[in-house]
Amino acid sequence: MSGIAGIIHFDGKPVEPGLIEKMTSAMAHRGPDGVNHWVKGSVALGQCMLRTTPESLEEHQPLTNEDESLVLVMDGRVDNWEELRRELLGRGAVLRNRADAELVLRAYEIWGRDCLAHIDGDFALVIWDARRREAFCARDRMGHKPFNYHWDGKTFVFASELHTILALPWVPEIPNEGMLAEFLADEWYSKKETFWKGILRLVESNQMEVDRDGLRMERYWQPDFTQMLPFRSDVEYIEYYHMLFSDTVRRLSRSHQPVAFEVSGGLDSSAVFGMAEQLRCLQTLPAPGIQGYTLAFPNDKNANELEYSRAVSEYWNVEICEVPPTVAPLSWYWDWAAFYREFPGYPNGVMSWDLRRIATNRGCKVLLGGSGGDEWVGSWKRRLYYAEELVSRRWRNLSKCFTADCHEAGIIKSIYWLIRFGVVPLLPLSMRQLIHLAFNNLYQDHMPATIGKNSWLTPTLQQNLAKHQQIKKENFATSVSRVGQIHQQWLLAYAFITLAAELEERLSARGGLELRHPMRAPQIVQFAISTPERLRIRGQTDKFMHVKAMQDILPTKVLQRRTKADFSILFQEYLKHMDKELTQHIPSRHPEWIVADKMDALYKYYQKCLAIGDLSNCGKIQWIFWNALGCYMVF
Repeated sequence: MSGIAGIIHFDGKPVEPGLIEKMTSAMAHRGPDGVNHWVKGSVALGQCMLRTTPESLEEHQPLTNEDESLVLVMDGRVDNWEELRRELLGRGAVLRNRADAELVLRAYEIWGRDCLAHIDGDFALVIWDARRREAFCARDRMGHKPFNYHWDGKTFVFASELHTILALPWVPEIPNEGMLAEFLADEWYSKKETFWKGILRLVESNQMEVDRDGLRMERYWQPDFTQMLPFRSDVEYIEYYHMLFSDTVRRLSRSHQPVAFEVSGGLDSSAVFGMAEQLRCLQTLPAPGIQGYTLAFPNDKNANELEYSRAVSEYWNVEICEVPPTVAPLSWYWDWAAFYREFPGYPNGVMSWDLRRIATNRGCKVLLGGSGGDEWVGSWKRRLYYAEELVSRRWRNLSKCFTADCHEAGIIKSIYWLIRFGVVPLLPLSMRQLIHLAFNNLYQDHMPATIGKNSWLTPTLQQNLAKHQQIKKENFATSVSRVGQIHQQWLLAYAFITLAAELEERLSARGGLELRHPMRAPQIVQFAISTPERLRIRGQTDKFMHVKAMQDILPTKVLQRRTKADFSILFQEYLKHMDKELTQHIPSRHPEWIVADKMDALYKYYQKCLAIGDLSNCGKIQWIFWNALGCYMVF
């Protein structure tokens, strides 16, 4: 975790003294190890430094080449530092130190705009190329590092945190009704827009060149949906996944300080922690030690996972620090909204605020977790291996899957799965739509007609939401080659994942930690896309391949776990006292957003669902209410 900022006047006007310093001081929490600037005429760059690797101890930014024709600012880390270093030296590059920033600058010198194909890691970076009078910008493949920018035709401004841009005198403060509509409907489409018109996010896997003629955007990476792996058996897939997972955890654990791990007791975070501990025991972990942390909910059986995290602790004979969840007062969220001028976050994210602060106080600068495991190694309960094996006519594999399902779930349920996930997905689209509609009408609950879908939004916001819904098609960058990849394609396009990752990164950054995600690493994502669906779920075992690969990493109790923690209680404790805010204060303050009587009807329906224990309908409504509250805090 670091921070970057910059101002570039392409009309040649000098940067006003003190402006870049104003931007970096507004996010000084990102630079506990120093804040530095480079200013020359119409260009001003700033970097806030957090040193998280041994190599970063030699790093100084902004970083220039010998004649200052190139200047780099980067918030990031190069995870293939060993390979990139060898490649650069083989091409005659002279490396002045071991820093990752030096590797990136020299890679740009050699390969220019094609350098990103050689760089793996999490980063947001800008290289000012004085020879071309051009700024080269890039964001990492999965969007783990934030990048906000504003362009008015003459001046390009960028920063890790949006509020530093909004504070500049020429940047207008105009609310973006399209993004407001997304939040208030709890529907997610845009990856590049923010709450404020004109302030945008660079989308993950994109590079951008900026000069006096404007912005040019290009996607430099995307997973290959046609890639086939040369494995003949399930065992070969599982062995390769174990090796890949181990190498990913190793690379992402590089630090000169002890590394913190969130260990919820689930299959994903526990596997990351267990693999790191195994590597430490083998003396191949590039960190001096590890520390485990878990949230303790002893009084809520739905959220309590202590029996599983304690099983991990006992299995590896290491301490895992148990931290009570943070239940921040509403004033905390108001303060964050006022400071960041963005959505302040959700209770199930903020609950780990104290955990992060404790890890920092105990000397950690890096935090690893299991985010991404559900998406990329899980099945989401979709047994699409039936459709894949039917299409490929792999009758032996089909028989194995059906037999395993019958053994664990019975023949009736297995036949249903075979039809639902094998036959139905292969039917013509019109027939699938009719079946889907009939299924919804028979089995799914709906909000009463008196409320209706998004009826609490004003007509203006509903129109803005309809425009944003068209973005959904743009997010699907590639076509799939297998039925099972449709959901993975959707995951890559789903804008809420981008929002959630940015909220999580911001919380960690404020706490002085760099957040890393082994299970969202591009290598894991590509492997998941290239893996047959039959390895995702087998019988009642979700994440089948992951479970098999972690037999020597996790205790039996965790390997056999079938439950997921539910943190709804965190929302409910706030919302049960907020009927006036939601049904009166917000609609009266923002009648251009909310239809008051519809919001009141929605709240009454929510209370009814709570009273009868209908938590499935409560869930969606809780997010709508919290989104409305967060928007109210910002505006």
